[in-house]
Amino acid sequence: MDKNIGEQLNKAYEAYRQACMDRDHAVKELQQKTENYMQQIREQQEKIELQNGVIAKLKSQLAALNANR
Repeated sequence: MDKNIGEQLNKAYEAYRQACMDRDHAVKELQQKTENYMQQIREQQEKIELQNGVIAKLKSQLAALNANR
């Protein structure tokens, strides 16, 4: 009977250990994805800022052209 309980405890511990490893892997994967998305967001924000600068410059040029008409 003790052997059976020991086997059950070993199986339960192994299942717990595996669940912890799976959780740790999932956490690391989520952190990596979050970092990647944050980097993509920063890059997109930089592109938006550059485009806003181009738009502002073009608007001022258009305003100057319209003023000369």
